[in-house]
Amino acid sequence: MTTTSAAPAPSGPQPAPAAEMPAAAQMHLILHRRIISGDILPGTRLSEQEIADQYDLSRQPVREAFIRLAGEGLLEVRPQRGTFVSRIDMDWVLSTRFIREAVESDIVRLAARNARPEQIATLREILVRQDAIPQGDAKALVMLDEEFHYTLAEIAGKVMAWNHLQVLKVHLDRVRHLVSAVTPNDIMLDQHRAVVDAVASGEADQAETAMRLHLRRVFGDLPGIMQLSPQYFDKAEKLACMHYDLAVNT
Repeated sequence: MTTTSAAPAPSGPQPAPAAEMPAAAQMHLILHRRIISGDILPGTRLSEQEIADQYDLSRQPVREAFIRLAGEGLLEVRPQRGTFVSRIDMDWVLSTRFIREAVESDIVRLAARNARPEQIATLREILVRQDAIPQGDAKALVMLDEEFHYTLAEIAGKVMAWNHLQVLKVHLDRVRHLVSAVTPNDIMLDQHRAVVDAVASGEADQAETAMRLHLRRVFGDLPGIMQLSPQYFDKAEKLACMHYDLAVNT
């Protein structure tokens, strides 16, 4: 198990917290992003004092951030031992995947019916930017993937539903970063392109099929990652319940 107090500050495209945010909210956002992206690994022991010193803060905002992160399932407080970054809960991951697929499949069907030419152009511009991302830049790839899905929700008029998903999928997002770091970029690009082509053609059934395939692909490389780094995961046996066949809606 990792026992260092914290990883180095993150690199890559990370939007800075708004300066007007309270210190505790800024600290929560920073640590949340670092845990989700894997900058701070599962099992890492975190020290309130060392985090406060690293970011030139008092311990109080760090303590408040820790409490929020624990409530989100990202930190685990172990009495007499300390506070640790939680392992990735596979039960949570699979449940969230099921909910996300159900919601986003309906979103993309609505997008296929409602998309205007300028909105299709926006989706294709995202594909161009995605194609330019260097292989292995998981942070940039996941951020652009989020933008892609958010744009589809905008087209469908379902941004509120998409926003509700963000609260649920913290462990799923951790998996997405791990998988994106080792999966060839063109796999996700091809899947996004298939979604956009179906939406542009107004083919709701085809758009839904493409979306379901895309959202299930995140598990294609996961068994190998879990074998290499089993210490990152909890309830790993749950992955055996996952079906990848599009004919099996689970």
